Amino acid sequence: MPAVKVVRMDGTEAGTIELSAVIFDAPRNDTLLHDEIVALRNNRRQGNAETKTRAEVRGGGRKPYRQKGTGWARHGSIREPQMRGGGVVWGPHRRSYRQDVPVAFKRQALCCALSDRVRQGHLWVLENLVWERLKTKPFAEMVSRVVPGARSTLFVTAALDRNVVLSARNLPKVSVRTASDLNALDVLGAARVVIVQDALGKLEQRLLQPNKKERSG
Repeated sequence: MPAVKVVRMDGTEAGTIELSAVIFDAPRNDTLLHDEIVALRNNRRQGNAETKTRAEVRGGGRKPYRQKGTGWARHGSIREPQMRGGGVVWGPHRRSYRQDVPVAFKRQALCCALSDRVRQGHLWVLENLVWERLKTKPFAEMVSRVVPGARSTLFVTAALDRNVVLSARNLPKVSVRTASDLNALDVLGAARVVIVQDALGKLEQRLLQPNKKERSG
């Protein structure tokens, strides 16, 4: 079983903890990770781009000028694609980019991402995260003590904590996710991952339980 450091909020070490080998020592699978990341990013796309075709553009009820004698090219309507303000040929239209990924693939991709952070030594366990005030500067100081450096950091909590989320919201290199919402894109998007100790159980319960429908990112 892989073992990682346990740290306190003041930055001191509280020992080590052994993690589940199924989740945190999964074999690397670049193809699976790639497919999951592409699907997650596509599911975040709105697909609202819309252009008008020649039939949808307003105007063009008559010929803009006579056929011959002007020295200009022939045009039958101001709605033609080559005219300014005319219709768009092969332009984008509203569509859904959604890609459905099997639950088993989502879980395995998340395990691969977490295992990669463990192998790199970029995953820590936080003994507890109790934040009773909504303040950004003290939270930033706590982050710098727990994981020194200026790299992006992801905190994984057991449940949604409003004080933690709002305190970290204005920190450009800090993000917060719950164990139930965590996905491979969140993990790979952060250089360092800090999992609160009480979130480990919920994460293991989610990834080791029988397959059921999960919410896509």
